[in-house]
Amino acid sequence: MKVEDSEAAVQSRAGARPMLVAVGIEKAFDRTRALAGAELDVYAGEVMGLLGANGAGKSTLSKVISGHVVRDAGSISLEGRMLSLRTAREAIQQGITMVMQETSLAPDLSVLENIFLAELGRQGRLSYRRLKRQSEEILDRLGQKETLPLDREVRLLSAAQRQLVEIAKALALNSTLIIFDEPTASLSPPEVERLFQIMTTLKRAGHTLVFVSHRLEEVFAITDRVTVMREGRTVAKSLETGTLSQAELIRLMVGQEVKPTVWQGMKSSVGLPLRPAVLEVKNLSSLPAVRDVSFKVHEGEILGLGGLVGAGRSETVEAIFGLRPRQRGEFLLNGKRYAPRCAADAIRAGIGFVAEDRRVQGIVPDFSVRENLLLGHLAASRKFGLGYSQRRLKVDELIQSLGLPAQRLDTHLLNFSGGMQQKIIIARWLLLDPLLLLLDEPTKGVDIGTRTSIYAMLRQVAESGVGIVVISSDFEELLSLCERIVVMSDGLSIAHVPSGMLNEEKLTLFAAPRTSMEKNSGFLRDIARDLNAAAFWTLIDQDRLFCLYAAVSNDQADPGFRAADTPRIDSTRIPTALGAKSENFVIEPGDQLATLLLSVRSARGHDMGWVGVTMDSRSPLPSARQLREQIGAFLARIIKSP
Repeated sequence: MKVEDSEAAVQSRAGARPMLVAVGIEKAFDRTRALAGAELDVYAGEVMGLLGANGAGKSTLSKVISGHVVRDAGSISLEGRMLSLRTAREAIQQGITMVMQETSLAPDLSVLENIFLAELGRQGRLSYRRLKRQSEEILDRLGQKETLPLDREVRLLSAAQRQLVEIAKALALNSTLIIFDEPTASLSPPEVERLFQIMTTLKRAGHTLVFVSHRLEEVFAITDRVTVMREGRTVAKSLETGTLSQAELIRLMVGQEVKPTVWQGMKSSVGLPLRPAVLEVKNLSSLPAVRDVSFKVHEGEILGLGGLVGAGRSETVEAIFGLRPRQRGEFLLNGKRYAPRCAADAIRAGIGFVAEDRRVQGIVPDFSVRENLLLGHLAASRKFGLGYSQRRLKVDELIQSLGLPAQRLDTHLLNFSGGMQQKIIIARWLLLDPLLLLLDEPTKGVDIGTRTSIYAMLRQVAESGVGIVVISSDFEELLSLCERIVVMSDGLSIAHVPSGMLNEEKLTLFAAPRTSMEKNSGFLRDIARDLNAAAFWTLIDQDRLFCLYAAVSNDQADPGFRAADTPRIDSTRIPTALGAKSENFVIEPGDQLATLLLSVRSARGHDMGWVGVTMDSRSPLPSARQLREQIGAFLARIIKSP
C-alpha cells in the first residue's frame, strides 16, 4: 500500500530531520494483526495528527512509541538514536510520555501526588514543599494555576481536570514528546478549546505533540501535519494540514466517501402533533449530582440531554435505569408509574442502557460476541437456563445488519475495534425490542464511518417507535441528531428547546454552570433592585429570544420572559427595543416600558448575547451613559477568553 506524501510537505521539510522516526512497525495480538508496517515521522516543535478509522492501529502505534506495548518488528529512532523500548518507564527516561483517553491516575490520591506519582516510588524522603512549588510552576506555565486545587482528590475532578493532571504529570517528567490519545472524547466544546490553548502553550514552549483524534474539525484546528493509518498500515505520512480538505482526509481514513452525518429527517417532525410519551420524568432528585430534573420522551423521538461534564446528565439516566437511588421525583413509563430498584427492573420494563465507559460498564472482556450480545436477554429472562435458542433468529438478523461474519460470533469481543464493540452493545438492547433506549456518549472514541452507521441505526430504531435519550459532549452531534434538547446545569433541567432553534454557541451559553453564572446573576439582581426595574441576559436570534437569566424587582417593568424562556420577540412586552438593540433607552409604543441593551462579547470577539435593563418609563430614568459604564465595567471583569 502506497504511503502518500504531499509535494508541499516535502518541500517545507527540505533540510530538516524528523525528531522521531518509526519505520516498519509490526504488532500482533494472538491472531489479530494490529500493525503491519506502520510508519511515523514527527518533527520537533509541531503538532502531528495521527488519524484513522477504528481498528486502524493508531492507539497501538502510540503505545509502541511510548513503551506501553513492545513491537514485534520495525525500528524507532529519537533524534538519531535507535530506541528499543520495553517499558513505559524506559520511554519516560527518553522524554516520551502518553496522555491516555482513559486517564491512568490514582483516584484516591491528591492532584499533587498524582503529578509526581513517579517520585513517590523512589527511596528517601520527599519534600512536599518542593513538589508543591514545582506543581504550581507547571500549572502556571499552562495558565491553569487557579483552576486545579493541588490538595483535591483526583476522583472528585471533572474529566477536563483529570486530563490537565495527566498533562502536568507529563511535564513533571520533563517530557519533550507528548502523545495525546483521544484527549477530547469526553470534553465539551469550551473544555476542548481550553485544552487546545494548553497544547498551543506547550508547543510554543518547545514541546512536540502527537494528537490522536476522530474529530476532523479538531484536527484542522490544532495540527500542523497529519499521518493517516488504515488497517494497521500508514497510508499517508506527514501531510500539511493546511493543504487538505475534510473530504480528502475522510477518503484516506476509510477508503471511500462518507455521507454527511447531519440527520435532516428528524428536523422535519418539529412542530407536528406530539406523539404519546414513552417516559415522563417529574422533579427527579438523586443527590448529590441530580437536584431537580423533569422532561418527557415521546415515541419515535430522539431527545438530547445537553450540558457540560458534571451537569448531572449521566447520573440522570443511571437513576432512570435503576442504578442510582432517588430521594424525590417519579417516573411514568407509557403512562404507568415506574419505580426501578435495580437495573433488572428497568430491563424487564423495556429500557436499554448504553453506558459511557464501554470497557468498564458495557462489556465483559472475557466473553465472546455472542455472550456479550445476550447479556440483556439473561437479565430480562425469568426462565431457568440460558434460553439462547429463542433469540437465535433475532441474533442472526442483527449480526447481518452489523456486517459481522457469523463465524466470529464466538470470538472474544476485545478482538474487535471500539466502534464494532459499541454497535454490538447497542444491538444487545435491540434484541429485546425496547420501549426506550438511554445512550450515554454513544459515539465516544469511534471514527467518522462508524459514527455515521450508528446514527443510521438510531434513526431506524426511532422510526420503529422507540424513544431514545442521547447524552453527548459533542454539541454538534446533539444538534444534528436530536429533535429536542433538554439543557442541564448543576443537576437542574433549565431549558427544553427544539434543536432547530439552537446552535453550538447558544447551547454552550445555556449549559454554563449556574454556579459559574452566579456573579452575573447577582449583578443583574443588584441592578434590578437598585433601579426598581428588570435586568436580563439574553441571546437574540432573528425573531426569537433566548433568555439566560432575568431578575425582576418591579412587576410593572416585567419584560415578559424569564430565565430559560425562548419566546418570539413579538410576544414579549419589549419587541421594539429588542428589534432596535439600542444602547439608549427605547420606549415601547402604547406601553410604559423603557429598555436599554448592551452587547456582550468575549475577549476573542465571540458573541455572548445582550444585557438589558427594562424600567417603568413613568419613573425617572437614569443616565444611559452612566448605566452603560456601570454594566461595561462589570463585564470587563468577568468576560474572559474561554
